Amino acid sequence: PHHPLLHVALEHRKVADVAPPVGGDLLVGQHRAQARAPIHRRLAQVGQPGVVAAEGLYAAPVRLVHGARSRLVSLQGRAPDAQLSRLLDADGVAVQVPATGLALAAGLADALGAGPGDRLRVDLLSAPRGSWEIPVTAVIRQSLGQDAYMNREGFFRLIGEANLFRAQTELSHFEAERDRSRALAERGILAATMLEDAEQAALSARAARDVAESDLEMWRATLARMEAQLQGPETALPEGPVTCCVEIMAPRSGIVLDLADESARLVTAGETLLTIGDPSDLEIRVDLLSNDAIGVIPGTRARIERWGGETVLEAEVRQIEPSGFTRVSALGIEEQRVPLILDILSPTDERAGLSNGYRVYVTLVTWEGEDVLQVPQSALFRSAGAWALFVDADGRAAERPVEVGRMSDDRAEILVGVAEGDRVIAHPGSSIEDGTRIEPRETLKR
Repeated sequence: PHHPLLHVALEHRKVADVAPPVGGDLLVGQHRAQARAPIHRRLAQVGQPGVVAAEGLYAAPVRLVHGARSRLVSLQGRAPDAQLSRLLDADGVAVQVPATGLALAAGLADALGAGPGDRLRVDLLSAPRGSWEIPVTAVIRQSLGQDAYMNREGFFRLIGEANLFRAQTELSHFEAERDRSRALAERGILAATMLEDAEQAALSARAARDVAESDLEMWRATLARMEAQLQGPETALPEGPVTCCVEIMAPRSGIVLDLADESARLVTAGETLLTIGDPSDLEIRVDLLSNDAIGVIPGTRARIERWGGETVLEAEVRQIEPSGFTRVSALGIEEQRVPLILDILSPTDERAGLSNGYRVYVTLVTWEGEDVLQVPQSALFRSAGAWALFVDADGRAAERPVEVGRMSDDRAEILVGVAEGDRVIAHPGSSIEDGTRIEPRETLKR
């Protein structure tokens, strides 16, 4: 449960240090309405530890007039998605403030004799003052209170209109003063400095009028956007009545693999809602080094190992992307890699449990041959700019230059230089030379 709200009054553009109760809420009040820089946005930018949400709630004293009846009430500007200070009806159900018009408490509506569709005159009693004709769009049945409510953006639009009206009035006044000053200056009655002051005051008033017009256009555009967002898409389903929702059909059957957002929210056209797929129809993506990808073509066979099962799965390269990308390795080295798409050829029952997003190890078979003469790569070394190795010649090491073909991780193909059955020396040290006496040694097994 929440602790009681702590009310704190702040001057405009002034922040006070306040310590609310642990685990409680903080309600920050502003002593006059402002059309620009809403305080909840500035509060959210403070970034104080423990602040998890900031929400605007604005109020101004107004006189509501309907025919011969009038009432002095508080007009509140509320966010349509308010969570910290929700508007509740008599049954405790949250009520959303309409995008346009006024929402009246039922008691206030009865006192004014007004209902949805009626237009009220709203006189703003605090600076900046102004009057408007606003329609009633909703009546809320509440146990207590006789307040009026508006959408927050519409509330600030009213403030913007009042600012614009005041700026236009001041501009007319200063322009008239400027014209009178010019006439007097031409007759030599007024000093030049006083004329300059009048012209400067008129220029400042014009700039203030332009700012007020810009603010009003901003709030009008914001309100238009909110009205578009709050319109429910009413679509008639093929076998049912009109509802407030759109029925979206899945493009194909499958299992939900990922849900983009579990909470209700506004979405735009083309936005991902969820991801569906068929785990029995998998493909594998391999990001291969670009220099290794040169030897890979569509149809290249692959072996899938260390995927969690006991068997080795068979796969085949289906597609090689035409462009690569840069990835930074764990050692901080930039690598160019190319995405490869592989199809799994092994039956589904041989890869039970393998599903979307799992990690596997892939061995690509870029070349294969029969009766290939091969030696361990550890037996090869460079000598006089060419490959060479030592063979066992009657108990002595004999250096043989060789021509090497293809290489794998630990084996090398020998084209010329040794014959099948020759014994080679693996890992020859610096003490081994041509003619050094040698003897076989059993390989240690780990």
